[in-house]
Amino acid sequence: MNVLITGGGSGIGAACARRFAAAGEQVAINGRRPEPLEALAAQTGALALAGDCGDPAQAQEVVSRALAAFGGLDCVVLSAGIALPGTVLEQTPEGWRAVMSANLDSAFLVARAALPSLIERRGNIVAIASASARRVGPRSAAYSASKAAMVMLIQTIAVDFGPAGVRANAILPAWTRTPMADRAMDELAASRGIDREAAYREAHRAVPSRRAAEADEVAALAVWLASPAAGAISGAAIPVDGGAALVDAAMLAFEP
Repeated sequence: MNVLITGGGSGIGAACARRFAAAGEQVAINGRRPEPLEALAAQTGALALAGDCGDPAQAQEVVSRALAAFGGLDCVVLSAGIALPGTVLEQTPEGWRAVMSANLDSAFLVARAALPSLIERRGNIVAIASASARRVGPRSAAYSASKAAMVMLIQTIAVDFGPAGVRANAILPAWTRTPMADRAMDELAASRGIDREAAYREAHRAVPSRRAAEADEVAALAVWLASPAAGAISGAAIPVDGGAALVDAAMLAFEP
């Protein structure tokens, strides 16, 4: 299997790269910063393709280079993303545009460039969206909107290109131990006078699992969705949230 992973230099994208490479697949990793890509490529044998896939020309170039190296693509993992907190009143147009470019535009542009090869090879797309696509936290206007739109983008691909043999699915992780999540927990910790681990515990106090996911757990699902074992699954949006979506917030006051 030939796999292209955006946002592949860190976090869930990097975990996906390690999982696919360990399974013997050919992997190309993309991100805007060359250094983490090159470090991961040295560890895994992946092909490092630096570039900002929110830009149409660079997205096309990244996909073209992967196609030239591999001869075709069987799977694209869309894991690029950023978060800039703020309400609609707090968020600037520049911040909104940056989030949409990184999270949504890049997904559209890479999918668009890769689809001819995916159609030819009856391949698939796995998008790393977010639990924020379905449940809204404070000050997440741009991030939640971008991730909700990403899920719908994936589902349109599943409908439009399913007859051609292409599958497309989204994963909806809640808090997952990544550098981005660690930074958020450090901010929470500073505001509460606690450490990072206590902040993770506090953030998961009402989550049935009482913990964050590990990046490798999300990556394991991505690899399975890309495999023939998941051949009947398309258009799904699968939560990886420790059961958080089950909790009725209004009933927490009645917890013994």
